[in-house]
Amino acid sequence: MSLQPKSDKYYMKEALKEAQKAFEFDEVPVGAVIVCDNQIIARAHNFTERLNDVTAHAEMQAFTAAADYLGSKYLNECTLYVTLEPCVMCAGASYWAQLKKVVFGTSDPKRGYQNKAGNVLHPKTACVKGVMAEECEQLMTDFFASKRELK
Repeated sequence: MSLQPKSDKYYMKEALKEAQKAFEFDEVPVGAVIVCDNQIIARAHNFTERLNDVTAHAEMQAFTAAADYLGSKYLNECTLYVTLEPCVMCAGASYWAQLKKVVFGTSDPKRGYQNKAGNVLHPKTACVKGVMAEECEQLMTDFFASKRELK
C-alpha cells in the first residue's frame, strides 16, 4: 500500500530540518532527504567538518543511507531533496545512482554543477529547481554571516 503523495515543498521542509542540524554543528547548512514510494528512506546533512572528509556532503551521506536501506546501489525509483544545488561530485554520484528525480532549493552559482559542468545528471533524472529557494538561501546567508561576525 503506497502512502498518499506529499508535495515537493513538504519534503524540502524535511531537508531544511537536516540543514538546520548541520548549522547547529557548525557545518555548512546543507540538508538532504531521499524519498521512495512517498516515504523518506534517508536523511542527512553535511558532515565534512566532523568527519574531516571533503566528500561527506549531505547528498553523499543520503545516497549511502538510501542504498543501505534498499539493499541496492541504484536509486532509480527515488527522489533526492536537497537544500542547495548539488556540486559536481554529488551530481555525478546521483548519475551513478540513477536517481529518478533531483529537487533542490537554492542555486549555487560558485560551486553548483550547472555552472561547473552543465547537466551531469542521468538522462532519465528529472530536475526541479527553486523549491523553497528563499528559505534555503537564508539559512546559508545566516550561516556565513555568523562566520564573518566571529572574525
